[in-house]
Amino acid sequence: MKLLIRWIIVAFSLFVAAWLVPGIRVEGNAWLIFTVMAIILGLVNAIIRPILALLTCSLIILTLGLFVLVINALTLWLASTIAVNWFGVGFYVDGFWAAFLGALIVSIVSVILSAVLREPVKQRSA
Repeated sequence: MKLLIRWIIVAFSLFVAAWLVPGIRVEGNAWLIFTVMAIILGLVNAIIRPILALLTCSLIILTLGLFVLVINALTLWLASTIAVNWFGVGFYVDGFWAAFLGALIVSIVSVILSAVLREPVKQRSA
């Protein structure tokens, strides 16, 4: 159930990014595209992102973690490229800055929705 909720959160975050960022556009059945993109982005984040973080560890430390924003942009851009070229999904990201803003929006919306939808902590009785 948690995986399904996470998937819906990412799909909605992608919708918000496509709505707000002029360089991100969707062609076709939008909600199907957002759900497929959520899966592709999840796979890219699970496979490629740790490798990028490891290779750029010194840059991440040097910039006090801000280089992670660049990694997020690159993973969104890569996921879009994979979606368009391999799966024919119409989710287009036009350049690095659109990917950067889109990844920033996806991150912010995901954090907010995850916090809102998180299960309440059950308190133990003494």
